[in-house]
Amino acid sequence: MNILKIITEIEKVDPEVYERLDQRRQMFKHFAGFGKKLAVAAVPLAMGSMLQKAYGQSSGLSAQIREVLNFALRLEYLETYFYQLGLAAPGLLTGQNRSDINLIYIDEQNHVKFLRSVLGADAIPDPTVNAFDYTGAKGGARPALLPNVFSNLGTFLALAQSFEDTGVRAYKGGAPLLISNNTVLEAALNIHSVEARHASHLRTMRRGGPQSEPGDPSSAPQSWPSLNDNGGPAPAITAAIYGAGNPASLYPSEANVVQGGLNVQNISQVSPNEASEAFDEPLDMGTVLAIAANFIK
Repeated sequence: MNILKIITEIEKVDPEVYERLDQRRQMFKHFAGFGKKLAVAAVPLAMGSMLQKAYGQSSGLSAQIREVLNFALRLEYLETYFYQLGLAAPGLLTGQNRSDINLIYIDEQNHVKFLRSVLGADAIPDPTVNAFDYTGAKGGARPALLPNVFSNLGTFLALAQSFEDTGVRAYKGGAPLLISNNTVLEAALNIHSVEARHASHLRTMRRGGPQSEPGDPSSAPQSWPSLNDNGGPAPAITAAIYGAGNPASLYPSEANVVQGGLNVQNISQVSPNEASEAFDEPLDMGTVLAIAANFIK
């Protein structure tokens, strides 16, 4: 077990992991020497104890928190294997596009590692890449929704944006359910912010770079959702990502302009578009899973 590597991977998702593990940050900065003195058999036990202390791992997590984190883990697997297949598709990703997608892929891998480290033995099994069908054909059970997803860059980036936009809303929707554990909540919100950066960058890639003016959300979106984004990249498939959840009173659509009972548009004298753009809206677990189910066999 490479202890430093494990902690380094967690730090990519949660920059404050050293403080969570021990207030004496310098002890962990020099952990290599300490680790050599530990009996090999004791290392896994030591790591388990430290992660449990830091995040309330395994039996320390409530059933609700375990459910939410495993829900997030399912989404991270969906994204991770999508990028893995995209990077493996001949000729699909080249140059800067390939570099950018590879960085996002690494982030998603780190999210999986982090969530598994927090959940411990309660983590769901790795579904493996064979669990997913990113054409939307559900393993041939129905006609493909996106038959050229790994041969057409535009289609690939459109689905990538859709997954990331879904992730942003899913993490925000799950946040209130984690509020009983501030450490886990903070770490989950860190992942939420990374998903948001992914989504913004993918939107910028889709319209040809930051120098290009936004246009039709289906082909040249701006770098953040506006209202319901006209249903997203492929409205027949993606509209639910930007619409209301269940119940709509708790999970309004991305067109929502009311925050804390106040109409943002009225108090700040901005347009409905601007008012909606200022906030991400949460999405409930059931709606998110229904969206993801399109790409699960």
